[in-house]
Amino acid sequence: MVSEAPPFWWTKADWRAWALYPLSLAYGAVARRRLLKAPREKVDAPVICVGNLTVGGSGKTPVAIALAREASAMGLKPGILSRGHGGSVGHPHLVDAHHDIARHVGDEPLLLARAAPVAVTADRAAGARLLIDHGCDLLIMDDGFQSARVFIDYALIVVDARRGVGNGHTIPGGPMRATLVDQMRYADGVLKVGDGEGADATLRQAARAGRPFFEASIRSLAPDGFEGTRCLAFAGIGDPGKFFDTVSAVGGIPVVTKNFADHHFYSEFDAQDLLATADSQGLEIVTTAKDAVRLDHGTEALAALRRRAKIIEIEAVFELERAPRTIIDAALDSWRRRRLT
Repeated sequence: MVSEAPPFWWTKADWRAWALYPLSLAYGAVARRRLLKAPREKVDAPVICVGNLTVGGSGKTPVAIALAREASAMGLKPGILSRGHGGSVGHPHLVDAHHDIARHVGDEPLLLARAAPVAVTADRAAGARLLIDHGCDLLIMDDGFQSARVFIDYALIVVDARRGVGNGHTIPGGPMRATLVDQMRYADGVLKVGDGEGADATLRQAARAGRPFFEASIRSLAPDGFEGTRCLAFAGIGDPGKFFDTVSAVGGIPVVTKNFADHHFYSEFDAQDLLATADSQGLEIVTTAKDAVRLDHGTEALAALRRRAKIIEIEAVFELERAPRTIIDAALDSWRRRRLT
């Protein structure tokens, strides 16, 4: 998996994308076979997969959290399956949000655990069994659409409204994990997240394939009194530029921006550099919730950075209030039919 997508992936296909096209074709063929042959174990609970078509961030985590909270409101007991990108867990593990650290379980699971129990493991079938044994009766899988090891009752594909599918080429010439046609064959619904026209072509493809599509926005929750704050903004996420735009949108003034690779674990030097830069220019420090959890339980400099950093939280808000329930109901219906076969 590519940790940081090259910028040319997100623009119209140029000579670099076309020079890599033979390799993209080969990668696409392997991905098509993986989609077709993936061993999907049927577990004794409905499974919703929140996946995406490309590498990089698309808003899956806040969407998974929104679905988990809706499921809880419906009287269900949701659990979340995560691979724990960036962590080192080698066996199925239930996340303890108060004691686990990001280097162990990954950063996203610590955020997901705010909404529901989270099982971290590369073996999603084993993680599913762990959550079911824990009393969960609905499983939400964060990512894993292309290589699922469990049967998916509803595959929701999240597409970033601004970046869409980039240049449309598969890895290494573009950000696609498989061709759009191959992936759409296994999708049950498409969710456009954010503002922009980058996802419009994908939504048209979904409509042609007879797939329902939904829309959601990301609500940003800034600290009290943040408006007008001159700040140093840093982020190690799939699309740092989106976060820097968010800082401006909630009234902050990002004088300095520092971007790192997705899931980047900050070093003592990183923390010292960020603190020194902010102090030298009299700036406040602001980052994402996902970055903040990677600062917890760290060295002295990391702890100082964590104390100083203001956090902008985000949440997914569906355009149609009933959309999350519609998705969950569809997954439950699919599961019931599956149990009869």
